[in-house]
Amino acid sequence: MVNRKNSKLSSYSGMEIEDYVLTATEKEATKMERGLDKRGLTFLWVAMLCLLATLAGRVFFLTVVSGGYYQEISRGNSIRSIVIKAPRGRIFDRVGTALVNNTPSIDVVALPIELPRDPAKLTAIAQTLAAILKLDQGQLETTLTESQKNKLLGANAVLLKENVSQEESLNILEKSNVLLGISIEKTAIRQYVNAQIFSHILGYEGKIQQSELDRHKGYLLTDYIGKQGLEKAYESNLRGVDGANQIEVDSMGSAKREIGIVNPIAGSDLVLNLDAQLQQKFFESIEAVLEKTGAKTASAVAIDPRTGAVLALVNVPSYDSNLFARRISPEDYANFLNDPSKPLFNRAIAGEYPPGSTIKPAIALGALSEKNITPETIIDGLGGSLRVGGFSFGDWKVHGPSDVRTAIAQSNDIFFYTIGGGYGNIKGLGMDLMKKYYNLFGFGEHTGIDLGGEADGFIPDEKWKLDTLGEKWYIGNSYHASIGQGYVTATPLQLANYVAAIANGGTLYKPQIVSQIKKTDGQVQKISPEIVRSNFVDPIFLKVVQEGMRKTVTDGTAQTLKNLPVAVAGKTGTAQFGTSGQTHGWFVSYAPYDNPQIAIAVLVEGGGEGHSSALPVTQEVLQWYFSR
Repeated sequence: MVNRKNSKLSSYSGMEIEDYVLTATEKEATKMERGLDKRGLTFLWVAMLCLLATLAGRVFFLTVVSGGYYQEISRGNSIRSIVIKAPRGRIFDRVGTALVNNTPSIDVVALPIELPRDPAKLTAIAQTLAAILKLDQGQLETTLTESQKNKLLGANAVLLKENVSQEESLNILEKSNVLLGISIEKTAIRQYVNAQIFSHILGYEGKIQQSELDRHKGYLLTDYIGKQGLEKAYESNLRGVDGANQIEVDSMGSAKREIGIVNPIAGSDLVLNLDAQLQQKFFESIEAVLEKTGAKTASAVAIDPRTGAVLALVNVPSYDSNLFARRISPEDYANFLNDPSKPLFNRAIAGEYPPGSTIKPAIALGALSEKNITPETIIDGLGGSLRVGGFSFGDWKVHGPSDVRTAIAQSNDIFFYTIGGGYGNIKGLGMDLMKKYYNLFGFGEHTGIDLGGEADGFIPDEKWKLDTLGEKWYIGNSYHASIGQGYVTATPLQLANYVAAIANGGTLYKPQIVSQIKKTDGQVQKISPEIVRSNFVDPIFLKVVQEGMRKTVTDGTAQTLKNLPVAVAGKTGTAQFGTSGQTHGWFVSYAPYDNPQIAIAVLVEGGGEGHSSALPVTQEVLQWYFSR
């Protein structure tokens, strides 16, 4: 109900107040106002409580749940760790001759976290830096911009230029107030001694690439890493543990005080089985023979038959590892790749060649072991030609009737055709058994040498030919395989290791280049000889073969070695390759005959007959080795 009440109010100060109308009674209006006030206060209190709860939850999340994370970020904003590069381990030969040293170097790097955000300032830095370092300004600016945007880099340095000059580094230091976020980093690069002689063994190190960084956790973009040879094979040992100089900086990145230093730990040193003087002698002797014969490439491997220790591993031509350590120029690298003699190729462990007659002692052991012949069996020379159907398999010269010792000494092809493939009343081994004995001596498989890039050579069989070439195996294939031709291939390393096994009485070792790993704390890890297999041939038959190899020197194809200071046993080899009638020259040997200390394989590619190319290298080296 609405009460209308008209009233005439008295005047106030001479003024008359107009009539007013109420739509509710005074009592009802008061009740309405009190209800609105109570509901407003309740809503206000609820809102305040929700806000406080939200703030409390956020504080709890920031301080308790994510406290460590934000504390670390805060610490990173005030403390910088300047990396102190750990020295890389050095490499020595067996008597302590240093083969590689570390030389100081300076890199220019960018610290993305300290680069200015202002594009104009970044452009100014790129302009100044390009002038000092003689780099392309646009490319430099792109690198700085991209590194700044890459949050994954964090405080990690980005390499701008390595191995800068002293003058360039001083210019950067003088302009440090302008070059914000740019720093110089002290490091070291490898200095290889007599690099061409040892390059295929030592390899080289270089700046890590992004693809390598993805595979090697814990490395920085400014780190060096082994790329080839022992530098790569023993990367985990040679690499040290970087230290850090921790300093406190202000918001502008200026150093305020030093917090502390974490000292780096140097990498381990390697001591090799390698005889540096022997390695050099081989290299020089091979170069002289190449010049004399006109051949272009050669290799040699020397092994201690008592342990499998690699005494020398030589490739000619070679390359200078220091070019790669200092980042080789595109022109120099292109020259290496286009060189037909392939100086970067480690032919001693990765070159696969027909071994020729050097492999005949293994076939002789197979025929003796299978009782197909005895040490006294005589096989006729057949006038220098073995005929099967319409095919003729010739000898390199006419030989008379021979036993196994004489056949090895004179390199009688007819004898080995007969025991390999069979002829007349002599049962041949056949390819499966020949492969068995080749494999026992390590052919057709990796030797396991502690160096990357090894090839396994190839020993065929009947099934392989049928599956691969779609042809059956003929007796002629067995004849060729019995004298190290046809599809048979081997590496110089495999041949040296095989001769070492003959020399030591039938133990095949894993060739080992490194003998010790010396850690910075004084601990020495000695690498013991590792036997692959032993006692796989009868010592009686092995003695017959050894006598045949000794007879090669006294009465056979290597009589120029008779006047050396020690008795030598060996085997010449001449292996045809290609279609133009060219031949590789091989010679394998060991000495002294009664107490072997060294086993050698020498290959002169395209060097003609083994006795005219590989044999002279062996003669000169052994003369020096046992007379020094």
